Amino acid sequence: MTALKEYERLEASGLWRPEPDAQRREVIVSLGDATLTISEFSGRALAHWSLAAVRRANKGQLPAIYHPDGDPGETLELAADETAMIDAIERLLRVIDRRRPRPGKLRLILIAAFALIVLGGAVFWLPGALLSHTQRVVPVVKRQEIGEALLARITRVAGQPCMTDEARQPLRHLALRVLGETRQDDLVVLPGGVRDTAHLPGGLIVMNRALIEDHEDPDIAAGYIVVEALRARRADPLGDLLNHAGLWSALRLLTTGSLPERALDSYTETLLTREPPRLPEEALLKAFSAAQLRSTPYAFAVDVTGESTIGLIEADPRAAEGSRLVLSDADWVRLQGICGG
Repeated sequence: MTALKEYERLEASGLWRPEPDAQRREVIVSLGDATLTISEFSGRALAHWSLAAVRRANKGQLPAIYHPDGDPGETLELAADETAMIDAIERLLRVIDRRRPRPGKLRLILIAAFALIVLGGAVFWLPGALLSHTQRVVPVVKRQEIGEALLARITRVAGQPCMTDEARQPLRHLALRVLGETRQDDLVVLPGGVRDTAHLPGGLIVMNRALIEDHEDPDIAAGYIVVEALRARRADPLGDLLNHAGLWSALRLLTTGSLPERALDSYTETLLTREPPRLPEEALLKAFSAAQLRSTPYAFAVDVTGESTIGLIEADPRAAEGSRLVLSDADWVRLQGICGG
C-alpha cells in the first residue's frame, strides 16, 4: 500500500548517494504508506526515509533531488521522466507541510489575539474605567472649583444670583433644614435661566426664583430641593459632566487639574436646556419621608391636575402629621424678597 489511495504500488528508478563523497548508485525507489524505501535491483533495502522527513533540495528543477531532513549529504535523484513518482512525492510533501506545526504562525495568531484584546479594552473598557477613576480621585476642593466655574457661566445667561441682606439668613435656614448642617451655603437662587433646579459638582444647587416667589407654601421650594438633591446622589454631578465632555477632557482633568473651556461651555448649555431625568416614585417618597416633608405640595406644583404625580399625592408619607417646619413665616416672607421684590 502507498500513502496515496490511487496507487497500490509505485516504484521508480533513481540515483542514490549515501554521503557527499560516495559514488551515486542506481536504485529502485518504492513509495510506501509512510516511507520511501531505497533498494538495490536485487531487492535488498539500502535506506528507509520517513515521508515526513523528506525534503527537496532543488524545488521546481529537474532532475528532482531529495534528501532526509537534517542530512543534505544523502541524496536521491529522480530523472525528469519519473513524473509519477515526483508528482506523488510532491503531493505528499505539500500535505505534510500543511499539517506541520508552525510556531511562528501560532505566535502571530497569539500576538494578533492579544492586540485585539488590548484594542477592545481600549475601545470598550478604558473610556469607562478612566471616567470612573477620574470621578473617584478628583478631590472635593476641585469639584467645588468646577462647580463655581459652571455657575459663573450660568450667570452669564441667567443673571447674577439673587441676594438681599434680609434674605441671606433665611436662605441658609432653608438649606440647613433640607440639605443639612454642612451645606448651609449650597443653595443659589437665580433670576432666570434654569428651568426649576439643577445641581453642580461640589454640591451647589441652583434654583429659579419662581419656586420661592410664586408659591405661598415653603414646602414646595423645599420639595424641589429634596428632589434635586436626590438626583445628585443617584448620579454624580462630576460624572455627568465628564460623560458629556468626553474621554480627552477627563484625561486633561487628571493630568492638568483643569477642564477645557469648551467642555464647560457646552455642558452649561446642556444643563440649562435639557429635561431633568424622572426619578422612581418609590425613591422620591423615601426622600420626602427622610426629610419629614409632605410630597403633596410638590406633586401639585409639578402637575396642577395631579394626574402624572398621583402616586406622590396618595402615598404622601407626611399626609397625616404634616411637614416638620421648613421656615418660619417671617423667614419665608424675607426669603420671597431675595431678588428684590
